[in-house]
Amino acid sequence: MMPPSPLPNRLPRATELAHGLIATRLGPGAIAIDATAGNGHDTVFLADRVGPDGRVHAFDIQAAAITVTRQRCESAGVADRVRLWQACHSLLGEELRQAGEATESAGAIMFNLGYLPGSDKSCLTRADTTLAALRKALDWLAPGGLLTVVAYPGHAGGDEETAAVETWSAGLDQAAFAVATYRFLNQTNPPPRLVAVERRLPDPASRTK
Repeated sequence: MMPPSPLPNRLPRATELAHGLIATRLGPGAIAIDATAGNGHDTVFLADRVGPDGRVHAFDIQAAAITVTRQRCESAGVADRVRLWQACHSLLGEELRQAGEATESAGAIMFNLGYLPGSDKSCLTRADTTLAALRKALDWLAPGGLLTVVAYPGHAGGDEETAAVETWSAGLDQAAFAVATYRFLNQTNPPPRLVAVERRLPDPASRTK
């Protein structure tokens, strides 16, 4: 049985909604990707969902993030199902091929952009490498799988990166992907934005033609 992931009894934050959406479709034995490990919260969440027979690949360019994520996974008892990669998320395709993963095999892929909380704010994700990572990530997203991106306008480069993610996702082929976005509208400071991309299941009717 998959662990519960109830949403709060209020409008959820972007990160909470990302977890809630992924919890509806990521189950035991699945493969998942955390493209921005950060402090490891999404990595542990994904590892809980896939269970002991599943696998999570977590990427971060910063050694500090990899160390914290490893410690968090060990404390949660899920380290055996997580493979950590100290690499830019734009290289995730190369690393996944090295690991022997097949394309269109990941039930969920998560991006949480910006900088590592409590660390050097000058080291952050940027539009060019994020777009490269998103394009490659789609190759690994399984039919019916979900890719989520939490983006943060308001900091240096954040507006550009958020706009780039929204433009990229809005341009995806409607026949192959469903795309939605979520954000608060009446906050003083620019709130985080969630973009969710679902790879549509093949149309059974099309296989009979």
